[in-house]
Amino acid sequence: MELIRLEGVSFAYSGRPPVFQDLDFILSQGQRLGILGPNGAGKSTLFQICLGLLHPQKGKVYTGGSQCREEKDFRALRRQVGYLFQDPDDQLFCLTVAEDVAFGPLNLGKSHHEVHRLVADTLDSLGLGDYGQRLTYQLSGGEKRLISLATVLAMQPKALLLDEPSNGLDSERAAVMEKVLDESDLSWAMVSHDQALLERTCHNIVRLEGGLLKGLS
Repeated sequence: MELIRLEGVSFAYSGRPPVFQDLDFILSQGQRLGILGPNGAGKSTLFQICLGLLHPQKGKVYTGGSQCREEKDFRALRRQVGYLFQDPDDQLFCLTVAEDVAFGPLNLGKSHHEVHRLVADTLDSLGLGDYGQRLTYQLSGGEKRLISLATVLAMQPKALLLDEPSNGLDSERAAVMEKVLDESDLSWAMVSHDQALLERTCHNIVRLEGGLLKGLS
C-alpha cells in the first residue's frame, strides 16, 4: 500500500531557482528507503512537501490513493507518518523531556494513563528511562536527537520520515537508535550523508540531485 506519493511536483523558494520540477516519489508500506544527496539538493524540502508543511507550485500529494487537498487531509497523514526534523530544536518545545514525548499522544486523544505508559516505554527503549524530568534545554545535541525520535515513536506511526537521524549521536547512542528502528515494524524514508548507515538500515538507496531521484549505479 502506498503511504505517500508525490506526482509531478515542482517547487521553488521565492526568488530562487526550482528545487524540483516534475518530481515523483513513493513511500510504500514495508519499504525502507535511503536518500543521499548533496547539501541544498532539497532532501528536507521533499519531506516537508510530503507532509504538507510546504506546498508545491505544481503537482499532487497522495496518501492511501487519495489526494491530500486540504490541511485536514495532511493532518490525517501526519497521524500515520512521523517526521524527525533535521534540527531537534525544531521538534522540542516543552520544558521537560516527559512533556515533549507526551505532547503528541495527548493530542491524539489518548488517556493520561496510556500516555504515561507510552512515555515510559518509549524512553526505556532508547536507553533514556531516567530522562523524563530532565530539562530539554539542558540536553546535549545527541540527547536532543534521541528525545526527538522518542517524541515521534510515542505517536505510534506506521512510517517515518527521518532527516539525518544519526546527527550528533556518538557510536553507542547511534547503535541504540539503529537497533530500535531495526526491531520495529515501521516503514521509512531516511535522509543521511552517511551511506554506510543507509546500507545497514534501508532496503534500497536513491540519490537526490538536480531535482531528480535516481537509483545508485
